[in-house]
Amino acid sequence: MTTTSDLDRVTMVVLRHLRKPVFALIIVYAIGITGMALIPGTGADGEPESMSLFHAFYFFTYTATTTGFGEIPHVFNDVQRLWAIFCLYIGAIAWLYAIGSIIGLVQNPHFTRAVDEQRFARKVRQMTDPFVIICGFGDTGSLLARGLSDHHLQATVLDRDPERIKAFVVRDYRVKMRGLCAHPDVPRHLIDAGVTQDKCKAVVALTNEEDTNRQITIVSKLLNPAVRVISRSTSERHCKHLNSLNDVQVVNPFAVFAELLDMAIVAPRLHNLNSWLVGVPGTRLGHPLKVPCGIWILCGYGRMGKELHRRLVHHGIQVVIIDPDAKVCEPAGRIVRGFADFDTLREAGVEQAAGIVAGTDNDSDNLGILVCVRHLNSQAFMVVRQNQHENQLAFDAGRADLILQSSLTTARRILKSLISPLIQEMIEHLYDQEQKTEEVVNRLQATMGEQAPHLFRIGITPEEASAVMEYMEEGKPLLLSDLIRDPNNLEGTLPCVPLVIRRGEEIRMLPDDNEAIIHGDGVLLCGTERSERILRATLNNPYTLHYLTTGVELPRGFVFQWIEGRRKRGG
Repeated sequence: MTTTSDLDRVTMVVLRHLRKPVFALIIVYAIGITGMALIPGTGADGEPESMSLFHAFYFFTYTATTTGFGEIPHVFNDVQRLWAIFCLYIGAIAWLYAIGSIIGLVQNPHFTRAVDEQRFARKVRQMTDPFVIICGFGDTGSLLARGLSDHHLQATVLDRDPERIKAFVVRDYRVKMRGLCAHPDVPRHLIDAGVTQDKCKAVVALTNEEDTNRQITIVSKLLNPAVRVISRSTSERHCKHLNSLNDVQVVNPFAVFAELLDMAIVAPRLHNLNSWLVGVPGTRLGHPLKVPCGIWILCGYGRMGKELHRRLVHHGIQVVIIDPDAKVCEPAGRIVRGFADFDTLREAGVEQAAGIVAGTDNDSDNLGILVCVRHLNSQAFMVVRQNQHENQLAFDAGRADLILQSSLTTARRILKSLISPLIQEMIEHLYDQEQKTEEVVNRLQATMGEQAPHLFRIGITPEEASAVMEYMEEGKPLLLSDLIRDPNNLEGTLPCVPLVIRRGEEIRMLPDDNEAIIHGDGVLLCGTERSERILRATLNNPYTLHYLTTGVELPRGFVFQWIEGRRKRGG
């Protein structure tokens, strides 16, 4: 069976709906023109004269459309006028039928869908910059698209809900974003979205259905084995299956929640650094959370509750569970059966608890738990789960110590993986190095001050750093300190800190400023947008690079170069 292109699908729908109207017009025109040509008329000299086919076609053309330009080439006789009346009515009826069919075609959902798919596929094929395919434009997909736009990375969006695509179209993004209302797990739609193109950086599966995300992952790897796929999944079975595929990253928001809470308990400075780097609102670098020790109450023992319980118990924390369905044999520790309210919280010992986790899958219940805890034990460390992004204002007003929002946490983890994948490796590298973490924090504070962090990566390649490549081809060594030196003040540096260097398969965490740069290096830095612009300009400007490395400014332009040459020859 042969495949059909987008243009073929549009043509097929048009021909299917306009076939009868076109045939009707052809038959009506043929009858009218033939009759007009065969009916004998009267010439200027009174002799019988038949109308030519050209004149018959011309006359019928303006008669059928009810325009009317008179009788040509000569005055008609009664028979011709009677035939003209007949042609007028059947022509008008045929055209009304054709116009109605065209209007019906334009309103036909199959036609509009085919046209949208054709237009979408054409625009995607014209994309020249790297892009990401987002499958599913819910809360997580919307947040991810906004984050990609803020980092000037384009995306194509697939979602089967037309209301979500309508919401996507009216969003104001910094870069071009293209969306299509279609099932993202259909191979044809993934191809339209650009999965087989070289510029496709990754496919992100974020639908609300586990099986659909799994289907998207598998189909994407079959269509383009080289493409990177990131899939959201909370199913243990699906996670194990997807992790077995090559270059597939599985993001489990519940596991991420547990990891963040674990980090806040074991490595609070690192948790603070991670929150600051990903842009958590209200996070101040150098001001970590202080998670208290003691008894914790876990409200809700679902998939997320089990992940959190496992981490808390691992650190020797005594946990009391409040859940109507928890079995005695499942969790270790005390269980209070029922929904979390004033009575069950008191029974669990909320007045003496050091921390409380409101981890149900209902925002109303979690907010209710938050209010109860604030009334019963206002000093307790409060961790609350937020399920819907639209309830953000209510949760912010609750002033919980730690908010675990599924969509936002997942979007941040995926965005970090797409924009600066080495950051997560750095965080894992610093997990048990409190002293090193403090050094990094102190340097970032001294360099950045109160400015918001901006992560960016530079590559020492001919495409990204032409001036640097020419400089190193001359055999001259180049240090990190040379690149981050401020062109406006050679004694100072740009407000940016090198975090990671990737050199082939080797990864160097937190490199020293005296680290030598070589061809092919990829350097991840934390700085400001201004520092990135200056640094990228330096990478491709031989005059600025020479000035930073030697302190001597080369003459620019023919005249100054000629004067400098004369001066050297004279010396």
